[in-house]
Amino acid sequence: MRLLIDYRPALRERTGVGEFAHELARALSCGAADGAAPHVTLFTNSWRDRPAATLAAEMPAAKIADVKVPVRGLVWAWNRLEWPPVEWLAGAHDVVHSQSPLLIPTNRAAQVVTVHDLDFLRNPDQMSAEIRRDYPALARTHAGRADAVMVSSHYAAGEVIRELQLPPSRVRVCSPGTPLWSDDVRRRRNTSRPLSPGSHGKHILFVGTLSLRKNVGTLLEAYARLRVRLPHAPPLVLAGHRTPASARWEARCDQPPLKGHVALTGYIDGRQRMDLYTDALMLVLPSYEEGFGLPVLEAMACGVPVIVSSRGSLPEVAGPAASPIDPDDADGFAEQMGMLLDPAIAASAADRGAAQAARFSWSACAAAALGTYHAALEVHAGRR
Repeated sequence: MRLLIDYRPALRERTGVGEFAHELARALSCGAADGAAPHVTLFTNSWRDRPAATLAAEMPAAKIADVKVPVRGLVWAWNRLEWPPVEWLAGAHDVVHSQSPLLIPTNRAAQVVTVHDLDFLRNPDQMSAEIRRDYPALARTHAGRADAVMVSSHYAAGEVIRELQLPPSRVRVCSPGTPLWSDDVRRRRNTSRPLSPGSHGKHILFVGTLSLRKNVGTLLEAYARLRVRLPHAPPLVLAGHRTPASARWEARCDQPPLKGHVALTGYIDGRQRMDLYTDALMLVLPSYEEGFGLPVLEAMACGVPVIVSSRGSLPEVAGPAASPIDPDDADGFAEQMGMLLDPAIAASAADRGAAQAARFSWSACAAAALGTYHAALEVHAGRR
């Protein structure tokens, strides 16, 4: 099978979508799916954001189609004109996999799109200009024309089937796997100083883009209440890309009782994530909506206890590792954070998280993706 994967989300700041694209491509190109590796081409087309110098060594079996075409022009032409066909830019393939809900134009290949969540339909005003312009208007049509639609959780599958009005047979769940570096982080945590409340360098952690759906306001309120109860509570670290919506939270962090106790890191790369998880007492993700919630899986795999909201896919991903809390219940989050400062309770939660994380792997994701591609080929042949 000749497979083209849209690698563009992994070029700049590799957030959840970029991490999914990179690790899926790596697992497929390295033959992680039971040795049935397709011939993978990674498509990029940015003049500014270049593929990493180590990419070819990391995926030696993959071909990199690095096309020098202006990003905005190609995106507009693909989304609005459905032209030019990707064959003109990267050659012929059997399956073309878009990392967004919108199709990549092709003359003959089967088409797969990825829908990680539907926030672009529910909160279009919070999206980038390109997404706001194209996704709400085109996603239903494009997903309906796709030969298969890939999602990362069963929750997302249900939402996509209902909201985009798709037959369940064309929606396939391909859940992400645990990071390759999680074993290293666990070793570092086991050899570091004990995880005791208030110990130097330890912190409560949030990882994610600081968008409205991440519900950082409730987290800050919960943390403020925790500090009232426990004045020596460890600091809170907000690790993720800042957005216009996060200005209000940044301002609040500069005011008592949060001033001096909350750190905002901005975007963090893989090495920084490892360091933050190594010293994390817990991860708190109070989101209103998640299509998967990759930081929860990362934290569990690293031996970090997790606290999650009861919305979206988070209860599915965390499983028995956490007792989900209503996203507006600041007292509930404060209470859970206080409980996890007890080393015995934290150790038990971490053990449950490690067992839950073991259910996910990138090899399983690659195997599910291969099944998706073969199903897309069958649908495509029937349509032709």
